[in-house]
Amino acid sequence: QVQLVESGGGLVQAGGSLRLSCAVSERTDRTDAMGWFRQSPGKEREFLTALRWTGGRPTYADSVEGRFTLSRDNAKNTVNLQMNSLKPEDTAVYYCAAGDTWSTEPSHYDYWGQGTQVTVSS
Repeated sequence: QVQLVESGGGLVQAGGSLRLSCAVSERTDRTDAMGWFRQSPGKEREFLTALRWTGGRPTYADSVEGRFTLSRDNAKNTVNLQMNSLKPEDTAVYYCAAGDTWSTEPSHYDYWGQGTQVTVSS
């Protein structure tokens, strides 16, 4: 069973930074795509960024382009989301996801982490 373990959430002031990490238990065809999403109460799950282990550069949602950076650590089967210039509207539960196909749609990902809370105070 594929497992994703997230870490790194917390409370930060506006303008600050946080780094989230997601470790996946296996790096195979069925986990080639790794994505980050977030969800606030009453809102749909929102795509943030995703990459493929097999290559290519990450793609970002407009809402985080230029502020968030996704990177991969192949040796540790980990993806890291560096979040800078955080805003109160970035407050949400952040989820890591894995699937066999790169997509911006949550339904296309088969495996999900437990979620980690990010709170940005004004």
